[in-house]
Amino acid sequence: MIDLNILFALISFYFVMYVTPGPNNAMVLTSGLKFGFSKTIPHMTGITIGHVTQLVLVCFGLGKIFQIFPNLQDILKVICAIYLLYLGYKIIGSFSKIKQDDSRPLKFYEAAFFQIVNPKAWTISSMAASGFLPKDGNLIFSTIFIGFVALIICPISISPWAAFGSAIKNLVKNNKIKVLIEYFLAFLLLITAILIVLD
Repeated sequence: MIDLNILFALISFYFVMYVTPGPNNAMVLTSGLKFGFSKTIPHMTGITIGHVTQLVLVCFGLGKIFQIFPNLQDILKVICAIYLLYLGYKIIGSFSKIKQDDSRPLKFYEAAFFQIVNPKAWTISSMAASGFLPKDGNLIFSTIFIGFVALIICPISISPWAAFGSAIKNLVKNNKIKVLIEYFLAFLLLITAILIVLD
């Protein structure tokens, strides 16, 4: 029997963790702005499946690697920060020249693999495993239960970011405003990168 209190707590946990700013949301917002909502769906699906896979691995013991080798998370933070800085650099000048831009939305597998270097995703997986895996319960059932909730809540939480980016794309026609948005998003990615490294 599923405890409804635990279910609501898990839903709240995932919603708050995934709706708040982070590398995934910054990238999804950017993708929505550049390519529209529908073309960002594979990106969001990749994030979701990548996280659920990550969660399963953590539940079955991969998280212990980070306890044994704490420096590994620092390395992942630096890699993630460098990638976000690269994205910020690529954003500048791209919205006002979308038709000439040869960039493309992130593919499903690329978004899924990005979770490997996303420290926030590892933190969420570790917190979910430590907070919601029962000490004396069935590990497989509990992992499936947590993974299923993540599978539902994760796309619900990140899709507003893509929708917002898509709405800006459709509403903003002025190139000067697009340039301001480019620099603003690049700045957000810079701040995100700094916070990841300093966290």
